[in-house]
Amino acid sequence: MRIFHKKDGGIVQLIGKEQMQEWPVELPLVFIEYIRDKQLGTYGDSMVEKEISAYLDEILKDVAIPRLISVLGGDDQDEIILALKRIEELSKKNTEMARPIKPYLENLLKNINKNIVKLAQSITENFQKADRRKELAIKRGIMREKETQFLAGKINGEEYAKARREYLTLKD
Repeated sequence: MRIFHKKDGGIVQLIGKEQMQEWPVELPLVFIEYIRDKQLGTYGDSMVEKEISAYLDEILKDVAIPRLISVLGGDDQDEIILALKRIEELSKKNTEMARPIKPYLENLLKNINKNIVKLAQSITENFQKADRRKELAIKRGIMREKETQFLAGKINGEEYAKARREYLTLKD
């Protein structure tokens, strides 16, 4: 157990790295992302938040990535398939939680086992879809801004048409 002391006298307890070694291979990644996204901002103490963030980085470097590499780079095809299935489900729900696996997918795409290749392709496609959604969201925001500017008379029709064309090209 890792304990962090807050200024107001409260404490925050997080599981230790040793216990995480026994978890399924993708669970440390889920834990890290959950704490970062949902819990970190609720502690109300910037010093504790920094300490916890540093601890989460340690977990990523010392536990999550090495375990992931050992499983994905190992010879046990069944274990690789099981890990990839769980990571695929995770990437469907929240691609950011599964991002650390992205660099290791390229080697898996060259594997002789068709199930592994299929799962790796599926995860890669999930990443591509998420990236595309992000890009579209950015372009949509720009398009809204251009539309507001056009309606206010701040930009001419040509600039608006150009922005609209770029947005529609990306959308296709």
